[in-house]
Amino acid sequence: MAFEVQEITLAIIIGTLAAIVYSLRILVLMERRIARIEMHIERVVDKVVKEEIKIERAVRKR
Repeated sequence: MAFEVQEITLAIIIGTLAAIVYSLRILVLMERRIARIEMHIERVVDKVVKEEIKIERAVRKR
């Protein structure tokens, strides 16, 4: 059973579209992970800034 040119072309197009959809799914998952990492970094930075402000106030009181 030989495939015709149209069937082969259709199979290639469907395969390409499936690969694009899969890649987009991976990109969305990675973007979510990066956003979560950025949130954690912001929290740490906020804590460090608060601690720095406390230290500066303590130094000024001396």
